[in-house]
Amino acid sequence: MSLHTFHGHFFVRSTDLLSLPNVNPDAGFGMQVSIDEDLKDSREVSFQAALLYTSSRGERRIRVHTLCIPTSPNLQEIIQGADQQCIVGLLAKMAVDRTLNSSLQDAREAFINVCVDTVTRWKMLQCISQPGVLPVSTSLRLLPLYILALLKSPAFTPRPGVRLDDRTASLIDMKCLPLTQLLQTVYPDLYRVDNLDVCKTQEDEEGVVTPHPPRLQLSAEHVALGGVYLMDVGDFFYLYVGKVAPQFFCEKIFNVGKAAEIEENLTELPELDNEDSERMRTFIQFLNNKKSHSAPIR
Repeated sequence: MSLHTFHGHFFVRSTDLLSLPNVNPDAGFGMQVSIDEDLKDSREVSFQAALLYTSSRGERRIRVHTLCIPTSPNLQEIIQGADQQCIVGLLAKMAVDRTLNSSLQDAREAFINVCVDTVTRWKMLQCISQPGVLPVSTSLRLLPLYILALLKSPAFTPRPGVRLDDRTASLIDMKCLPLTQLLQTVYPDLYRVDNLDVCKTQEDEEGVVTPHPPRLQLSAEHVALGGVYLMDVGDFFYLYVGKVAPQFFCEKIFNVGKAAEIEENLTELPELDNEDSERMRTFIQFLNNKKSHSAPIR
């Protein structure tokens, strides 16, 4: 096995050595690996990454990660064991390079070709011929959805009106974000938050009870004019208040009589002395605790 392409923010010193200006939890890297020799006599393949760094206290340290993955001669087994999120992360990084080195249209066509090839190969393997059935393996069933989301992202959308700064920032995120944050940027988390009082709750070690509304799919059928929704896109939250949202919600959360009176430039919710306000702020704080920094609300 050999490494032939790296993706991320770094300086390449040799075929397997990267020089990083700094290391933090908010950086992600992608590597493409090629198979140089036949693996039929190998039961497993081992990957090892070593990080040599200086800590904030001036101590020189080395951290080593080792991963062993079994091999298989069965293509069907390989596909069923595929990690669709990892594939999407690497495809996004490769598409950034294609956008900069070739064109945006080439990157978009590459996304579509990956989706078509994946479905076609699986259809051939399974000999599927039923009309109206999308022949995708269970391990890759969300791949078309993620690719559609990538095509609609500011980094790769062809629609007019996307500012150059926004597209550039999105391309940098695709290249450098850790996988979990990258996927949240591509396909954000959507929650309905005007009914937190009836949601399941969870108590942490400090005794704080947090409501846990279910995640919703990102489609119009899950959004109603009378609802209130929170969408977590990583760096910030969108709070969407429907035009006919309940009056009591606007009063309890924003201290106004109706949705039209809500201050549009708010970056955080007002601290009001009632259970609904506290419940909403607790849920947002719960989501912020998973981030490296608190995200503002739009």
